[in-house]
Amino acid sequence: MTRGTSLVIATALAASASQAAQESTPAPAGERVVHPADPWEPLNRRVFAFNEGLDKAVVKPVAGAYRQAVPELMRQGVENVFGNVTDVWSVLNHLLQGKPQPAAEMTMRVLVNTGFGLAGLLDIASEAGLHRQPEDFGQTLGRWGMGPGPYVVLPFFGPRTLRDAAALPLDWRASLQSLPREPRVRWSLSGLDTVQTRAGLLDATNLVDQVALDKYSFVRDSHLSRRRSLVYDGDPPAEDADDAPR
Repeated sequence: MTRGTSLVIATALAASASQAAQESTPAPAGERVVHPADPWEPLNRRVFAFNEGLDKAVVKPVAGAYRQAVPELMRQGVENVFGNVTDVWSVLNHLLQGKPQPAAEMTMRVLVNTGFGLAGLLDIASEAGLHRQPEDFGQTLGRWGMGPGPYVVLPFFGPRTLRDAAALPLDWRASLQSLPREPRVRWSLSGLDTVQTRAGLLDATNLVDQVALDKYSFVRDSHLSRRRSLVYDGDPPAEDADDAPR
């Protein structure tokens, strides 16, 4: 799990659990239905199984221990610090998308949390009504008219569209863990970010395990729906031929 699968995903998964579970019913035996956005499904399923095995054996147990050992206030502080750096990247992406008002609000959020929130440790801005409006470069490419492309599951990084996978290097360069020059520090921060994010998703993924007849399809459909909604700021147009992967 990465920051790309954040606590916002947990909310989306929980809200759509019943509907997605019904849509994720496997096809009858001997019948293979190709999802229009997932032409690489056989390979994606193998990578998904690898990620699930790694999560079950390592990441989830570590995240569970972390949540039990670290007080919630400290975990929230870690989340705030990582998020404060990502907010700077969101400002730039708002500007690239031609949205000056959210860019100005996010700039104020960064300044308030950095100046009065102990370099982002405290989320003073949210208490003042300056709530996070996250944007990444994949969303920016979508707003520029680039189609999502095929769905792909990356080792370690999880579900993406091809467009978001192409944007991933830039998104990573704008994260806190990419800033230190010392590799050991970068790896330590990456590990902390992964464990922190996974700890926040424990309840949501337990819900998915309970309701999804086919977890792969559930995660795919929820991810694609959420990403499309984010590109259009929660108000996507009706799907048509233009939405086909390209």
